[in-house]
Amino acid sequence: MLLFLCRRLLSLAFVLLGVSILVFWLMHSVPGGPFDTQQGQLTAATRANLEAKYGLDEPVWQQYLNYMSHALRFDFGIPYQQPQTTVAALIGRTWLVTLQVGLLTIVVAFSIGICAGLYAAYHQNSWIDHLVTFCATLGVTVPNFVIGMWLILCFAVARSWLPLGGWGTSGACLFGRYFCTDWILPVVAYALAPMAIIARYTRASIVDVAGEDFIRTARAKGLSEVALMRRHVLPNAQSPMVTALGTEIPNLITGSIFIETMFRINGLGKYFVTSALNRDYPMIMATFLLIALLWGVTYMLTDVAYTVLDPRIQFSRRSRG
Repeated sequence: MLLFLCRRLLSLAFVLLGVSILVFWLMHSVPGGPFDTQQGQLTAATRANLEAKYGLDEPVWQQYLNYMSHALRFDFGIPYQQPQTTVAALIGRTWLVTLQVGLLTIVVAFSIGICAGLYAAYHQNSWIDHLVTFCATLGVTVPNFVIGMWLILCFAVARSWLPLGGWGTSGACLFGRYFCTDWILPVVAYALAPMAIIARYTRASIVDVAGEDFIRTARAKGLSEVALMRRHVLPNAQSPMVTALGTEIPNLITGSIFIETMFRINGLGKYFVTSALNRDYPMIMATFLLIALLWGVTYMLTDVAYTVLDPRIQFSRRSRG
């Protein structure tokens, strides 16, 4: 396992290097610069001084080498639009909010999605199965910003039951600050799509395993349905479920642009859009590197989980002789 982890970490380093080169080249290939929005307010001398201050007057390859040499020391620069702080501090502050939203969404989506998928698979071809399938298809096809607008209209505007937006800022919190009412709408809007995906993956995995010969043999021997599900069906259906888990976690913990903007959540997704529109190069680079790192680590942990859940999967192939 140690050799496998070393290989994956080495490949992840090359992935991060490739992402950094591609993103840096794309940023500087697009016409314009970070100070174009202030074109009418800046003189030519002021613009030249700002570009010299941030090293934008140097060749692109030199800018890239300078940035990466600082990034390797965890110095990701200063955001152009907020020079009073650093990129690391800004990402640390905004990603903490996004991480809270994502983790709460993961708990809601996976708990309800797995239970719904199990129940639909257990009652295959019944009206419950058709209802879960219909709701899962609806949750996948309807965008989360449409669901968010509908939730705001129904529960915040028409009924005033819940706050319009914010994250822990409404003042209506229970158990101290461990549960706030302004968490409900963004989490529900954010969780419906992954919940639907998890329910479909779970149902398909359970139905596929339940039709195997060894399941019919165990049932013929008189094993109860609960024991059959616990001992044979679930252990053999976990790999596809882990696949769904591994692909959804990075999406949820890196933020949703629409959800954070719609519900006025000061998270990483919202600041990423702002930095992209304002050509904030250090913020864009650091955000892309963080997202690539999270995806790489999640896929590596998913592969490790495969071997734990299924002993037939090995890290390396043994030589045949």
